[in-house]
Amino acid sequence: MTKVKNLAPGVLLCLALAVPCWLLGKAFPVVGGPVFAILAGMVISMLYRDRERTQDGILYTSKKVLQYAVILLGFGLNLSEIARVGAASLPVIVSTISTSLIVSFVLCKAMKMPANISTLIGVGSSICGGSAIAATAPVIDADDEEIAQSISVIFLFNIIAALTFPMLGSALGLSNEGFGLFAGTAVNDTSSVTATAAAWDGMHPGANTLDQATIVKLTRTLAIIPITLALAVWRTARAKKAGGSQGSTFSLKKVCPFFILFFVLASVITTAATAAGAPSSLFQPFKELSKFFIIMAMGAIGLNTDLVKLIRTGGKPIFMGLCCWVAIACVSLGMQHVIGIW
Repeated sequence: MTKVKNLAPGVLLCLALAVPCWLLGKAFPVVGGPVFAILAGMVISMLYRDRERTQDGILYTSKKVLQYAVILLGFGLNLSEIARVGAASLPVIVSTISTSLIVSFVLCKAMKMPANISTLIGVGSSICGGSAIAATAPVIDADDEEIAQSISVIFLFNIIAALTFPMLGSALGLSNEGFGLFAGTAVNDTSSVTATAAAWDGMHPGANTLDQATIVKLTRTLAIIPITLALAVWRTARAKKAGGSQGSTFSLKKVCPFFILFFVLASVITTAATAAGAPSSLFQPFKELSKFFIIMAMGAIGLNTDLVKLIRTGGKPIFMGLCCWVAIACVSLGMQHVIGIW
């Protein structure tokens, strides 16, 4: 009970912050609830003074609730549907993910940027925006300011993509299938993918690229699993090397984060239930709860973020995000041309 009393004020504050941001995200999907939450949290943190009473709950929300959100995200993945429709897009997906990770790694070394921010921007740009950042952050022990910085960068280029990609696709003469693949691989966050594809469908009546773009995006989301596991193994090996072999111990929890295993289990449950005849709408509440938990966690991260410091140190992360975004878009279009979809 003592722990609950310590956590309750901060968790309730994050909950109160999340509700209006969730509604705003519904009204403005191109921005999304997580971005509204993190911005609102940063503004409130500049005015809020009763931090000691709420700090434990805010930290719990930014760490544990974020992991619960990732687990629930698995209920949105039907592996058989992804295998059936998304497999054709795998060459483009693998190429764009690899490109983003390589670009972020090279720029991290060249510009001497913090490794955590570089990693979060790399996976956020290449996999699925805020969801990938949410899954990766606990694995690499990223702090709230690093998460906020990365989310802000991803948000910026989501907005630009949603506004410009439909016109770019028309100018390049992309087919409906080609634009669905382009939107699904070159736009960062799921909400922005749907906004971009919906804009294309509005410009091309009957195109129906929204479904294809969404499935391609969900296929990209599966990359969360190998990426987070690889990062966990790498960090464990590096920590062991830095500490020396003496006294070092193997930790299954660090090498294989359990919330990622539960994420996989949720995906398997969804796939098996759907194959047995259960309607996909059965899992919709879990998907919505996942989105709401992410918004709660982003609000908590905003409350723990120094907005002034974030703005002052934002130049390099924004440049890295730009380079990853441009590189992914170019590789997506180039691979389509190579495999003959364009």
